[in-house]
Amino acid sequence: MIQLSVVILNWNAAADTIRCVRHIEAWQQLKPAIWVVDNASSDGSTEIIAGECPRVHLVRNTSNLGFAGGNNRGIAEALAAGDAPILLLNNDAVIGETDTVRLLETLAADERIGFIGPLLFDAEQKERLLAAGGGSPVKHHHSHFHSFNPDKPVFSVTYIPGTAIIGRAEVFRRVGLLDEAFFFSAEIADLCMRAGRYGYLSVIDARARAFHTLGRSSQWRGTLYTYYIIRNRFILLRNHHRRNIFLYAFWTLYSAALALKLQLSGQVQTAQAVRLGLLDGLQGRFGGQNERVLAATHPQPSLPLASKVKADL
Repeated sequence: MIQLSVVILNWNAAADTIRCVRHIEAWQQLKPAIWVVDNASSDGSTEIIAGECPRVHLVRNTSNLGFAGGNNRGIAEALAAGDAPILLLNNDAVIGETDTVRLLETLAADERIGFIGPLLFDAEQKERLLAAGGGSPVKHHHSHFHSFNPDKPVFSVTYIPGTAIIGRAEVFRRVGLLDEAFFFSAEIADLCMRAGRYGYLSVIDARARAFHTLGRSSQWRGTLYTYYIIRNRFILLRNHHRRNIFLYAFWTLYSAALALKLQLSGQVQTAQAVRLGLLDGLQGRFGGQNERVLAATHPQPSLPLASKVKADL
């Protein structure tokens, strides 16, 4: 039987997570071990998931560790259990068993491949391609690729979106886990780029598909999502282009101009998120900044904290 471990991150979304787990548990050929990592949910998610999905390995974080830290807990547990490839899967994404088997077979056929992923489509508009892998977020304004050569179904990319990505256990052991300085966004790109230094390829197999429901993660795209996108480019620069003054200057000027444009167009909250992202990126203030960003962009005293945004970058 083909071996596989699955890591699913949950934050106040038990229904999504249970739906995702049940889809995987219904597979016939693959019977993967599933780790669900709860990022300190406040809605009783852990009790609900434990009751509805008794066969999963449930990891309970005492604080919200973000996408990077949360997934790292699950990856570490999977590595401790063995050498099976590890699938990181968003709880609002779906990948079929046949597609997963295809990815695992392609991975096994070429030892140079460290990470592999499918084409990613919109779950609501199933023929809308969201990503065919991506290029470096510090060398592309929009880093997702939206086209590919159908005559070459398996092709290398700089990174694979974290919505659905399979990695070899040995790669995590050699390269390390996700950099928790990112908290959310670009940590998968960073991981794939680090793996490239060790000679591992990140590839897309276009014969496999996954589907992502975008609407469930849209609430904070104008503030939290924007903040982390802007700020985390500077972590990528620090990790991979430390001496490239041109890239530092470009993204500094771009972010400043974007903040001004948004301010003048009346998008005050998003403009503030961009300014904070720029300042924190330049000053090296990394890790989770949800409370601070939300306080600055949504100053209402009763506003609930939210961090359920997805790793689309």
